[in-house]
Amino acid sequence: MFAMLEEIKRGDQQSFYAFYNAYHVRLYQYIFKYTRSEWLAEETVQMSFIKIWERRETLSLEYSLSTQLFRIAKSTLVDLLRKEAVRKVVDLPHSEAMETGRSLLDSIEKKDDLKQAMEVIKKMPVMQQQVFTHARIDDLSHKETAALLSISTKTVETHITRAMRRLKKTLSVFL
Repeated sequence: MFAMLEEIKRGDQQSFYAFYNAYHVRLYQYIFKYTRSEWLAEETVQMSFIKIWERRETLSLEYSLSTQLFRIAKSTLVDLLRKEAVRKVVDLPHSEAMETGRSLLDSIEKKDDLKQAMEVIKKMPVMQQQVFTHARIDDLSHKETAALLSISTKTVETHITRAMRRLKKTLSVFL
């Protein structure tokens, strides 16, 4: 594997293809296991391999290529989940509001409330923000969140409790 890393660093496409063929299924299964989303798994795998290729010259010789791939995949997944959470909040469809009988004004007020909540979430410490996003917005279990972020389930519970307190305290000002 070390030889393959050196070859990829030099730009050898055949080695990169061999690495892709050896790891893309494993990486997909790993991501899918935690997200239960084909789209997220596929997107994460593709983006991770693209990043490996684009950053091939700066790959570390201290870590195996697979370790670097999985680290890149983890950060890519977190970024995708964060973007998806923001998109869900911002893209509330107007037609959905009308179909459920809510007025346009109610829909706008709800969007404003969600934007305020997202602002509070963005101001949370990074780990608390990630835990809260995975557990409450992405609807992952505490166990899945803990595994995804490499922390204990008790730490997940602590972060969620603190995040909820912060949200209640901050948002009660607006109610």
